[in-house]
Amino acid sequence: MKKIFFTTLLFASFAFGQTELPSLTLKDLDNQDININSDFSEADKLYVFSFWATWCAPCIRELAAINENYEEWQEEINFEVIAVSIDDSRTKKRVNAMVNGKGWPYKILLDTNHDLKRALSIINVPYLIVVKNNKIVHIANGYTEGAEEELYQTLKGL
Repeated sequence: MKKIFFTTLLFASFAFGQTELPSLTLKDLDNQDININSDFSEADKLYVFSFWATWCAPCIRELAAINENYEEWQEEINFEVIAVSIDDSRTKKRVNAMVNGKGWPYKILLDTNHDLKRALSIINVPYLIVVKNNKIVHIANGYTEGAEEELYQTLKGL
C-alpha cells in the first residue's frame, strides 16, 4: 500500500507538469478518428485513461480487475475507462483479438506512434490517468493486486 502511494506520488509529481490532456487524435478499433479532448469532454464525468499493451501482463491484469467491477462502479460513479493501447505497428493486430477474448467493454484507442504517450511523458505501462473536465486529477503507475480498489475509492472521492 505504501509502495503504491509513493509510486503514485512520485510519478504524479513529474506528470502534473502536464495538467491537461493534449489535443491529439487517435484511431479506435474501427479506424475512426477520436479526439482526446473533444470526444471525452462531458462535464463532471471522470475518464480513466489506462495505457496498456498486449505484451504487458500487469496491464492486462489491471484492465481485467477493473472489468470485474466495471458495471457496478458505473452505477455509482459517472466514469468511463478508455484503454489506450501502445502496441506498435508490429503488435497492434493482436489488440482487437485480445479485447474480444477478454470481453472488455472499454473504448479502445490505438497510440501506435506513441504520440499521446510521449505528450504525457509516460515511460512505463501500465499507466493510468484520471481526467475530469479535461484536467488530469489523478495518476497511477504500475499495477499490483488490489490497486483497482484504490482506484475505486479515488473515483468516489472525485
